[in-house]
Amino acid sequence: MKTSAKLLEDSLLVIWNDRNADSRLEVMKEIYDPEIVFYESNDGQAITGYEAINDVISALQAQWPLEFMFELTSPAKANHQIQHIGWNLGIPGQPPAASGMDVALIENHKIKSLFLFLNLPENK
Repeated sequence: MKTSAKLLEDSLLVIWNDRNADSRLEVMKEIYDPEIVFYESNDGQAITGYEAINDVISALQAQWPLEFMFELTSPAKANHQIQHIGWNLGIPGQPPAASGMDVALIENHKIKSLFLFLNLPENK
C-alpha cells in the first residue's frame, strides 16, 4: 500500500506529468478517490471526478511546451490526513515558468480533495 505522501508525489509526478490522457486516467483510479474534488483557485469552481480533472490537465498541457515537467522542490510532508508538496513547472535545468504547492486531503488511502496554491510572480 502506498503511503499518503507517496500518493501526493505520484499525483504530481505521474499524473500531472503524463501527456497521455488514457494512461493518466488509469493512474488516477489508483491515486484519487472516485469523487475527488480539485480546487484550482479560490475564485474558481470545484472540479470533480477523474474525467473533469483529466480534461483540465489536457487543456493545460496543450498550452505548455512539450519539455515542461513538474519537479518537486521538497518531498511531500504529511500530518494525519493532510499532506503538502512544493513544486516547480518548466523545462528541467532552466528557471521555472511556475511554482507552487499542492495540499491534499487523504481518505481511505486515496486523495479525496486536492488544492492548488500557485506562487504569483513578484513585482519588481
